[in-house]
Amino acid sequence: MRLQLALNVSDLDQAVEFYSRLFGVEPARRRPGYANFAIDQPPLKLVLFEAGHDCNDDGCFDGAGGTINHLGVEVETTDEVLDAERRLRVSGLETTGVDDTQCCFAEKTETWVTDPDGTAWEWYVRTGNSEIFQNEVVGTRG
Repeated sequence: MRLQLALNVSDLDQAVEFYSRLFGVEPARRRPGYANFAIDQPPLKLVLFEAGHDCNDDGCFDGAGGTINHLGVEVETTDEVLDAERRLRVSGLETTGVDDTQCCFAEKTETWVTDPDGTAWEWYVRTGNSEIFQNEVVGTRG
């Protein structure tokens, strides 16, 4: 399990250069308007979205550079996502339910919850690669 930090950046090339130096690793995946790092120490999934590139109709991946896009927890199995979904709901938090999606150049099983200030949190497992940037739900688990 590792924390995910997704940032909006104004210049992807500059941001990739900075974070590569900061953490001593190159991006694990890079596409137009998008880069992600799988950092071992500290355990972090760092995702960069170049401002102006949308993920879906409500603009979830659009925003000014230097802002948090969303936060998340990347886990290793679908069962861990389902367990998190159950735990979040039992604790009284409203979630999106669990969906199988293609988004941000990955296939994922995920659930989302929003904190009181409107920050989106994603609890997910990456199940494969995709060439789709925009969010597409391909199945619903609940």
